Amino acid sequence: MKRFTIIPTLAAMTLGASAAWAGPDDFTTGPLIEAYGAVAVIDNQMSIPDGTVFQVAFDISTPAEVGELNRQLVSAARFLNMHTAAGIAPENLQLGIVIHGGAVRDVSSDSHFTPGVEPANADLVATLIAHGVKIYVCGQSAAYHDVGTEDLLPGVTMALSAMTAHALLQQDGYSLNPF
Repeated sequence: MKRFTIIPTLAAMTLGASAAWAGPDDFTTGPLIEAYGAVAVIDNQMSIPDGTVFQVAFDISTPAEVGELNRQLVSAARFLNMHTAAGIAPENLQLGIVIHGGAVRDVSSDSHFTPGVEPANADLVATLIAHGVKIYVCGQSAAYHDVGTEDLLPGVTMALSAMTAHALLQQDGYSLNPF
């Protein structure tokens, strides 16, 4: 007899739990960056102390498909939107992005790689830079991919190497964001 009362109870608990989950329709962009970085509203149980300053470095080496946005660059926009929505002042969100490997293509003029093709990430990169994000390209990867400083999107900075950029960001107090 208990077997029959447990099964409906478990079914009701499962249905109730699944109704509380968020889905793709619960994600929206903003409040800081309207065009990129969709986030969901979360019942956050981990408090973020008032006055917290986030200094976070992102490491990006995986390129996007040609004509697509680099998902990790979009994640930087999501980081900004998520924390602004959680009440962190935008000036307390300091991001550094270090680009190396094939991802160099994603912050370069696409015409350098695919003549006549509009750079897919150009607006996203410009938007991130406009919000204070520093974007550094590994000079060693750039040299390997035959990319010069003149090939980089406006506001992107050539570094000696990704290792150098990460070391300097770490010395400035940036933590590495694990993907």
